[in-house]
Amino acid sequence: MSEPLRGVVVCHGGLAAALAGAVEQITGIRGRLTPVSNSEYDRDALEQRIADAIAGVPAVVFVDMPSGSCLFAAMHRLHGESQVKVVTGVNLAMLIDFVFHPDDTPLEAAARALATGERAIRAPG
Repeated sequence: MSEPLRGVVVCHGGLAAALAGAVEQITGIRGRLTPVSNSEYDRDALEQRIADAIAGVPAVVFVDMPSGSCLFAAMHRLHGESQVKVVTGVNLAMLIDFVFHPDDTPLEAAARALATGERAIRAPG
């Protein structure tokens, strides 16, 4: 059996580690998400950290914002990588769903993440 699809969470400050930790606590599934922070790294170093986290396997890179250093580093480094998809606006709901679907392709996982993340955004009351 092939290695499960990798999830890499790239965010500002400590957000990536907090999201990955929350997913592990809620689901009990460990090691499916690799957090990467932009703190104290220039763009070249951040790009390398993202590449190292992906390690040449199919992956989805979840980025916190649809602009900024995290997205720019991911897009620059991953340009032309057909087995890696990038999704912006990461939220807890999409990451929880992601860890339960390890056999999706990067394209399937990215589409599922987008749909799940959008459904989770509400203004109750």
